[in-house]
Amino acid sequence: MVGDSLSAEYGLARGSGWVKLLADRVAADTPQYNVANASISGDTTSGGRTRLAALLREAPAVVVLELGANDGLRGLSVDAMRDNLQAMVDACRKSGARVLLVGIHVPPNYGDAYAQQFYAVYTTLAQRNHIALAPFLLDGFADRLELFQADHIHPLAIAQSRMVDNVWPHLKPLLRP
Repeated sequence: MVGDSLSAEYGLARGSGWVKLLADRVAADTPQYNVANASISGDTTSGGRTRLAALLREAPAVVVLELGANDGLRGLSVDAMRDNLQAMVDACRKSGARVLLVGIHVPPNYGDAYAQQFYAVYTTLAQRNHIALAPFLLDGFADRLELFQADHIHPLAIAQSRMVDNVWPHLKPLLRP
């Protein structure tokens, strides 16, 4: 798992985030796999791209890429975000790892056009590269503020299982011998 604060348990008790819950599900369903969480709060696609080579030295079978939210919240270039994610997909595939890209929507702080172009990066990359896509990590509850911390960005512990449910159907087919 290469992600940002949404995957790094920001504001949550250690071991209560969605990646830990996903690791528990993976262990129960396909015990030959282990989940390693290499997520860093505040990480951007540029940061993930920079540190990916070191992570790939561990020869993962599957890499889940959950990055981009901080690019969007900072209004960074959509083209740069796409290029960074594409480079990460390429590096993962070159290493032999299967890839799951996890999409995120951003609020229209920088305009509707930016938000639409931002989200389109995920679907475009998934289609172009024939990789799995979990369309939206916060699907089904993004508009329910009672499920978020006071910052209205990071989900509470009660919402973490929903995130697992949004990712699991797209990850499970990649977990094969």
